[in-house]
Amino acid sequence: MTEVIAPDGGVRSPGTVLVTGGASGLGFAVATAVRKAGGTPVVLDLAEAPGFDTELADLADARAAEAAVSRIAGRHGGLDAVFTAAGIDHPAPLAGLPGADWDRVVQVNLLGTAAVVRAALPYLTRSQGIVVTCASTLGLRAVPDATAYCASKWGVVGFTRALAAELKGTVRVTMVVPGGMHTAFFDGRDEKYKPPADAKLNTPEDVAQAVLFAMRQPPGCEIKEMVITSSEEGSWP
Repeated sequence: MTEVIAPDGGVRSPGTVLVTGGASGLGFAVATAVRKAGGTPVVLDLAEAPGFDTELADLADARAAEAAVSRIAGRHGGLDAVFTAAGIDHPAPLAGLPGADWDRVVQVNLLGTAAVVRAALPYLTRSQGIVVTCASTLGLRAVPDATAYCASKWGVVGFTRALAAELKGTVRVTMVVPGGMHTAFFDGRDEKYKPPADAKLNTPEDVAQAVLFAMRQPPGCEIKEMVITSSEEGSWP
């Protein structure tokens, strides 16, 4: 594992960081920020992350996700942090969305998150590391045609809060609640489900700095939850 004191004033390196969904969007931005901060990012995704050590796995398959975490930790001698950026959505009315598509949103966003964290816990306990989960502003409020996404992200909120209570004093737990970002997340949707052209969205690089800030807190200091949005975010509060 990486244990580096950065030359910019003694700020600790984030160490070895597993990033789910790190091949694109916020995950890729966090992996990039971790590397720039002197850490060792490792990506877990369906696709290769250019320039990063990548373990391929489908987070909808919880057992495969757990095995992938074990391979990553074995290859790098453990883990110091996990960031669960992987997430998907299929916006549609409940009655108009095939059951398999609805299920997959929950499998990736919620069950995949839980599987990765569960597999990482033995390593994070040894390193006194940190779990940073990625919820959403739609994990705190609801909108039409998003039953699967809202259910999954509300689940991440409950999972993270319960996990923080369970691991108090052993592994730090932070929940990041981002608003809309300029990523490929909205690509391929019907126009009515895309942000309007004038929507004020954050860049994933800016949100990644907040994630990195949470990871770099000293032992015993824990940021419990962070809501990070554009100052003109439409989905908050």
